[in-house]
Amino acid sequence: MIRIGALHTVPALVPVFNDLLLARRHDLDIVHVADASLLSRAVAHGVTEDVHATLRDHLTSLRSAGAAAVLVTCSSIGEAAVHAAQAVDVPLVRVDAAMAAEAVDRAVAGGSRVLVLATLAATLGPTTRLVEAAARTVGAVSVESRVVEGAAAARSAGDLETHDALIAAAVTEAGDADAIVLAQASMASGAGDDHRALTSPESGAAAFVSALRR
Repeated sequence: MIRIGALHTVPALVPVFNDLLLARRHDLDIVHVADASLLSRAVAHGVTEDVHATLRDHLTSLRSAGAAAVLVTCSSIGEAAVHAAQAVDVPLVRVDAAMAAEAVDRAVAGGSRVLVLATLAATLGPTTRLVEAAARTVGAVSVESRVVEGAAAARSAGDLETHDALIAAAVTEAGDADAIVLAQASMASGAGDDHRALTSPESGAAAFVSALRR
């Protein structure tokens, strides 16, 4: 068995990632940490030093518990989690990193346009910067981003049907984008069957397990 950590800000994603990770590697002993306050604080005040400190505390606890590496499943705190992991010396993988790389690959093969969609402005910046960083390695890729208005409020109210419908509509209205990045793992349920829509749970879990093998 190999012990790993998974850090979440949406408690409902714990069973989702538990299943995704175990489906790819059966000998994982997964320690889940779900702290919804991290996201609520990031949304309300930005990624402050208080958020950074909490991340360092969680990652230190996971390292002390024997986690060989940690998967952070929240894109809004992804950048901050990377810095916190470096500070406490624990390997960490961002759930949206593989998705960002795939989006750029698709854009290079197509018409060079990536659209990033998020339901929260707090997520839009971190994921857009991640895609832009991947794009700089290849050049000639246009990265645009926008918030799906109303989707976050619908989810907070428990109206997942409206949340998913608003995301699906935004995907449909994406024009000639070669790849559509759904920035948050919680948006995956609204992806529909548009082949351009990229979600992070499966690709993020696969990339994390691959990193463990390396």
